[in-house]
This record gives sequence, C-alpha cells and structure tokens, in this order.
Amino acid sequence: MKTCLVVDDSSVIRKVARRILEEMNFSIEEAEDGKEALDRCLGSMPDAVLLDWNMPVMNGLDFLKELRGKPGGQKPIVVFCTTENNMSHITEAISAGANEYIMKPFDKEIIESKFAQTGLI
Repeated sequence: MKTCLVVDDSSVIRKVARRILEEMNFSIEEAEDGKEALDRCLGSMPDAVLLDWNMPVMNGLDFLKELRGKPGGQKPIVVFCTTENNMSHITEAISAGANEYIMKPFDKEIIESKFAQTGLI
C-alpha cells in the first residue's frame, strides 16, 4: 500500500483528503505544518505528499525546498494543494520541486487525475 502525507494546517482539509485518499487505497499520515511534515519524512519517506502552501511554523514552499535537499527527498511525488492560483506561485512551486499543483476546493476526481498523471495510481 502506498503512503501519502497530508500536510495542511486545517484539520477539515486533512480529514477530507484522508477520506478521499483512503478510498484510493493509500495509507495516510498527517502533519499540520511544514516542520512537522519534514520530521515525519525524515522518519519514513512517504510515496506522496499532498501539500498546503500557507501554514504556520514552516510554509509548504520552505518544506518542499528542505525535503528535496534531504537524502531520499527526491522520492516523494509532491502535489501542492492550495488557494494560491497566481501563475508565479505555480511556477515557483514547480521550480522548487513540486510534481503537480491543484486548487482548493478539490474533490476525488481532481486528486485521482493528478495522482494518475504523476504515476502514483
């Protein structure tokens, strides 16, 4: 079973993502900020990370840059999931190592589509 780390400061978003991803047969871990997510990845690298941009402690972009610099940090497929829809944000995320980008609100079809495009499913 593949693993996905859901990183978002909103417990509601984490809960919705968990429900969708569990239906897709992913094992889910959660983190509420980039620092907690980085700690979890260093303990056990997930197959995928569904990542929010705006969070306290460490935002999604800083997390991504740190992750990609760690041993094994190139492995996870990272999909940004955010309300930031400015093209410069999307470009910055992809340049930092994101594999895909989806907008909130999202549904199962959107996540399935992006995960299929990246080869996760």
